[in-house]
Order: sequence, then structure tokens, then C-alpha cells
Amino acid sequence: METETKAPKNDPAGQAQMRKGVLEFCILCVLSEKDAYPSEIIDAMKESKLIVVEGTLYPLLMRLKNEGRLTYEWKESTSGPPRKYYRLTPSGKDFLKELYSSWSEMVDSVEQIVKKYSPTLL
Repeated sequence: METETKAPKNDPAGQAQMRKGVLEFCILCVLSEKDAYPSEIIDAMKESKLIVVEGTLYPLLMRLKNEGRLTYEWKESTSGPPRKYYRLTPSGKDFLKELYSSWSEMVDSVEQIVKKYSPTLL
């Protein structure tokens, strides 16, 4: 089984929380395009160089389902047992819009700070 990249030992607890929030946002983005089963979600994340493993994904999916943001449906598979396909609920779509708005504001704010105070980084 694949392992997640490890954060530095001096990594503050807030960074882990931020990563969890970003993963949640990305998972919801993937599901906004189409219903997907966990392996498809993991593959989509890998394509974007965001490594997420089942041990991280399943608890996030379960929490989002319990919050009413996702639902799922079992579908027959041509290559094995039935698969659980996740889908955004109307509440999940609204939540994703809120996350996108917050994300956009944060990215803009950080870019302003970097441009003003650390222009040599660009």
C-alpha cells in the first residue's frame, strides 16, 4: 500500500488541519464533475500530484456523508464486486461553492502579501 509523504518534524498542528481542508476541497471538486468510487478519486488526486491514501480518504468521505454533503450508490462492476460511487448532494454543492469562494479569497490575499513583501520569490 502506498504511503503519504511525511511532513517535517517541526510541522505545526495547523498545517495538518490545512492539508485536511485542502484535501476535502479537492475531493469535492473531483465529485462535482461526476460520481466516483474511491480509487477514481485517489487517481484524480495523483494526477495533480496530491497524494492521498485510502486511510485518509475513507474517513473524509464518511464524515462528508455524515454531514449530508455526499451520498453514495452501489453499482455493479464488470471487474469484481459492486463499487460504492459517491456523489455530491445539493448541500455538498453549496458547501463546495462556499469553499471555492474562501479558497479564492485566501489565494488572492496570500499573493498580495508575497508580491508586496517578498517580490524576489516570484
